[in-house]
Amino acid sequence: MPEMLSPIDQHSEAAAALRERGYKATSQRLVVRSALVELGRHVRAEELLAAVRDRLPNVSLPTIYASLEALEEAGLARRVPAGRGAALFDAGPVDHHHAVCRRCGAVEDVPLGAELDSTLASASRIGFRADGAEVVVHGLCAACHD
Repeated sequence: MPEMLSPIDQHSEAAAALRERGYKATSQRLVVRSALVELGRHVRAEELLAAVRDRLPNVSLPTIYASLEALEEAGLARRVPAGRGAALFDAGPVDHHHAVCRRCGAVEDVPLGAELDSTLASASRIGFRADGAEVVVHGLCAACHD
């Protein structure tokens, strides 16, 4: 299991990752990233907005989305398609897949297990330079299928 970083070290690593991808390490982006980590679950942008309001009183929803886009590009957040047009965001530092319940919308992390090498190789054969892949499993969660 990876060693847990202090909030200051997480902040520094996030700033470095943003800069490596050509983004400024703005206070909004760093606060959004911190809130995403602190919440420790899949969240909607609106939930992040509520979570950061005390630290960023004038922040808007478009700023949250713009911050999430930069964080996603820097590998510090991932968008999880949750069905019904919703998007959830995840700060999970370890690569993993997701299972989404089509009835209640619950999203659960699924540990890596499915080998994606052949899919990535197929993408390469058609000229696509992949830098990763994710599986999203759709169905019914344990609570909904009973």
